Formats: sequence, C-alpha cells, structure tokens
Amino acid sequence: MDAQVLDWLLEGPGYVRYRAQIDLVGRSKQDKDTVAARRAMVTDPQVAAIVKEVAAWPGAVLTSHKSAGHLLHKLAFLADLGLDRTDPGISDVCRRVLEHQSDQGPFAVLMNIPKHFGGTGRDQLAWALCDAPVLVYCLTAFGLGRDRRACRARDHLTDLVRDNGWPCAVSPELGRFRGPGRKDAPCPYANLAMLKALAADPEARDSAPARVGAETLLRLWATSRREHPYMFYMGTDFRKLKAPLVWYDIVHVLDILTRLPWLHRDARLRDMAQVVAAKADEDGRFTPESVWQAWAGWEFNQKKESSRWLTLLCLRALRRLGGQAVRTGRGRKQ
Repeated sequence: MDAQVLDWLLEGPGYVRYRAQIDLVGRSKQDKDTVAARRAMVTDPQVAAIVKEVAAWPGAVLTSHKSAGHLLHKLAFLADLGLDRTDPGISDVCRRVLEHQSDQGPFAVLMNIPKHFGGTGRDQLAWALCDAPVLVYCLTAFGLGRDRRACRARDHLTDLVRDNGWPCAVSPELGRFRGPGRKDAPCPYANLAMLKALAADPEARDSAPARVGAETLLRLWATSRREHPYMFYMGTDFRKLKAPLVWYDIVHVLDILTRLPWLHRDARLRDMAQVVAAKADEDGRFTPESVWQAWAGWEFNQKKESSRWLTLLCLRALRRLGGQAVRTGRGRKQ
C-alpha cells in the first residue's frame, strides 16, 4: 500500500485512524497507537452523538429499510467502527435490543407495513430478513455473539436459507407482506445482511448457508444485466462508491464478500474488486459518487473530494484480495 495514502488516513478522524491501524497497518488493539486512536474515536463528537441517538432504541417507526438515518443503520455503523459493549452506552442499547426478541427468535424493530402492501397498517414490533440479520451482526460485533439469545436469533434466520439463498421473509405480525418479486427468488439485500451477520461469527462464516448466500450474490453479479430479483439492480447506481455501509451497493457487497477468505480467488469477486479499484484517483484515494443525505456533516457525505472513510473501506477490501487490482486504478485526479 502507498505510504502516502496510509499517512493521509492516519491523519484523519479517530474512527478512521483506529480502523486503519487494525485493518491496514495490522497493529493489535493493545498497541499504544491503536489505543490512542480508539480513545479519539469513542470521544469523537459525531460518534458520541450517534451513541446518544441509539440509546432511544427502537426509536422511530421503520417505514423503509433504505432509510439511512434510521437507528438500525446507525447502530450498524457503530459496529462497523469497532465499538463494543465496554464502551459507554453500547451495553445499554444491546440490552434494549435483546428485550425485543420475537417468539420465533429474531429481534424485532418497530415498523409499519401499509395494508395495501399486505401489512396491518399499524405500528408494531416485528422483524424481516432485511433488518433482523443486521441486529445479529451488531450484537456479534459488540461482543454478544455467544449470548444464547443472539445464537437463537442467528440460528432461526440461518435456517431460512434455500438452495438459491435467503428469500424475502417476515415475522407473522406483518401478515402477507412480501417485497416486489417472485416468491421463489432470493432477496439480494437479505443475502447481504445474512452474510454480514455470519461473517462476523468465526463459527458461522465458513458454514454451508454462508457459502450458499455468497454464491447467490456472485451469481447475481455475473448475471447483473438480466437478473434483478426484488428490483435490486447491480447497474450504474449500484456501482457508485458510497458510505457508510447501509444498503445494497458495490462497496458494501465487496466489503462483506471479501471477509470470506475462501472466496478470494473467485474470478467474479475479483472482477467486482477491479471495478472499485479502477475508481481510485492518481493519489490512490477514493471519492464518494453518491451520498446519504441523512449523514450530512460527515466527511464521506460529499462528492467533491476524496474521503478517508470511503478510501479505508475500499483499500481494506482490496487488501484482503492481495491488493493487486488497486495499482491499475489511478485514473482520476481530484
């Protein structure tokens, strides 16, 4: 990796420095520089503000799983950064998540599915395969992956896998609701969310269901011109660089698939990586091509200059594959 890019990352906010020290430099969490970066991350006003927000879990009604500002995605961002239950506020929000375990096992969020979409039209605690795995991921990342309640939730969700991956599935409270697709088709985002949850668990990331889910996403990449289950496309918008890791886009998918070492030689994954690598500028940095308006004020929420957090996400994924592709991508000067 280019030393200048690394130095630039290590001059960034505490959360960028912390992840760079661990994911790119390879230092331990006990290293003095890592400890200092982690302290800066936890006390960062923007990070602390999110911790304060998620304390209100379950928060506002989830009306769209693509709502990037919902507490579900903010909680996942804290998990992505590397916070855990020893940090202020995290243990409390974990307790609140655990309090809402459904009869089936997955953890519920507050949502409202209109009657014309097959729901009840009421605010209610329920779960779907596009939110429940995210909560399992968060609990696992926060250090509660072996908690019996988290295990029960993960097991139930994992058992929903089919030969072609995870479908659109919801709790009984949501009635006949199902996304806009064929019943026998896999839901791309549900597969991504499930892989994220399983990849966070060393005992699950190499499982048969994980391999099925990974194959589903890679097959959809290879057939992206003709297969669009549940209206999830892998076209122009999908390929725009974007942070944080909220929805179904190339940075998120590449980040999760590269967490599975047994995929690293897959030609389809390397092709996806090359698409990302080619977007690096001549300094080896990456600039957002799309933004989530709910994250206004963050350094990755703009399209005019390179972003340290986005650059870290891209370089980390490419590094897992050996980093070869990034050397060919220095095409844009900011």
